[in-house]
Amino acid sequence: MKQVTTRLPSLIQVFISLGLFLLLAFSFTAKLDLPIQLALYIGWFIIMLLGLKLGHQYKDLEKAALNGISNGLGAVLILLAVGALVGTWISGGIVPTIIYYGLKAIHPSIFLLATMIICSLTALATGTSWGAAGTAGIAMMGIGQGLGVPAPITAGAVLSGCYFGDKMSPLSDSVILASSMSNVEVMEHIKGMLPIALISYVITGIMFTAFGFHYAGQVDMSQVDSVIKAMEQQFYITPYSFVPVIIVLSLLAMRMPSFPVISFGSLLGIIWAVMIQDVDFLTAFNTAWAPFAISSGVDFIDSILNRGGMSSMLGSVAVIVFGLGFGGLLDKVGVLETIAKLFEKRVQSAGSLATSTIGTAFMGNVFGSAMYVSLILTPKICAKNYDRLGYKRKNLSRNAEFGGTLTSGMVPWSDNGIYMASILGVATLSYAPFMWLSFVCIIVTIFTSYMGWFVDKCEPTAEAVEQAEGELKQQTA
Repeated sequence: MKQVTTRLPSLIQVFISLGLFLLLAFSFTAKLDLPIQLALYIGWFIIMLLGLKLGHQYKDLEKAALNGISNGLGAVLILLAVGALVGTWISGGIVPTIIYYGLKAIHPSIFLLATMIICSLTALATGTSWGAAGTAGIAMMGIGQGLGVPAPITAGAVLSGCYFGDKMSPLSDSVILASSMSNVEVMEHIKGMLPIALISYVITGIMFTAFGFHYAGQVDMSQVDSVIKAMEQQFYITPYSFVPVIIVLSLLAMRMPSFPVISFGSLLGIIWAVMIQDVDFLTAFNTAWAPFAISSGVDFIDSILNRGGMSSMLGSVAVIVFGLGFGGLLDKVGVLETIAKLFEKRVQSAGSLATSTIGTAFMGNVFGSAMYVSLILTPKICAKNYDRLGYKRKNLSRNAEFGGTLTSGMVPWSDNGIYMASILGVATLSYAPFMWLSFVCIIVTIFTSYMGWFVDKCEPTAEAVEQAEGELKQQTA
């Protein structure tokens, strides 16, 4: 049987292929008003053609795409479950109740800070940014709109909190993945992130507080009162509506699987709709699939509550499927490995290590279309540089976590970008500039690394040094 030989793509081939994909993605979404799903679909064939040119067989490329999809099917299930949760919790009066009490309790000047803190505590306790955004995040979006705070800014505060709590929780799958792929204990990984994370959290909190005072004087309290009255007319508001929230968050905090827990939360929403809101059973049950429908006469209430249901997530599911398959193809063809080798020649210090690792992780989100792809590939690609230069692997896991987790919600076609845009009702590129904690944390990480702060060294491994010297000889031969 003839053995098939393959080779890595050249930098020119990589830049042409990825440049063409990015051109398609931005032109489709920004200029032509075409769905991103089409750009990702065409992107498959761009990378497949590159793979065929490099000697790969079509069946192997197809298998790589399918493997990429299979790795993210858990995220698809959670996405559908959250869609059902949102629809049933609105019909059950759970989300309206949280918004109602939030409008009464939270002062506009501290709203953005409170949003970040509440979402970070929720994500820290549950270990999931998706669960935190789908519960506390939705409620804070509603409160923010009621207070007149622009939705993209509120979404930025929500995601700053969600991703902070996610990356600092020992229950988080991203924390476990980043540490395990770097061969670091989970608690050692968290301790390595803690100083920079706390500094960034304080700086971001000050920024959101200052911004909150700017909007405090612009709030129309008569509008807030009209929203509260409309809520009272449309729903039966009772503290008992917090019970499903407490149950779901408690189960998630107990490390129960997300998909069945969120699905159980949807069942509680249906029960609350029938028992407390006096909604017909079939109507309540249907909100698990179709968006909740209401006509209150108040535009804000209609815009925030006419949503939810699994059907509203189908477009997002298509993006995730195409995106994961695209990431699988990139991994198979060796695109990210080629880019990493470009960085490798310039990596000679802790600062350049941090910069290259965060950059690689970000590209994993951009071209792999999933945080999991980023957190799996980044340690594999960058580990030998840490071993070669004598830096502990917990530096690698920290930088991979910051670059992979904190930027995952910024990419419109990634699993996190699609999910957060769908669940919060704000376009990815609209809220991304306000994900201040992500930007601050990355800047602080790179700055402190160049200064030599919060960097742990060790003895370089002989194997990594020999490998680097061998590669250098090949490049100069």
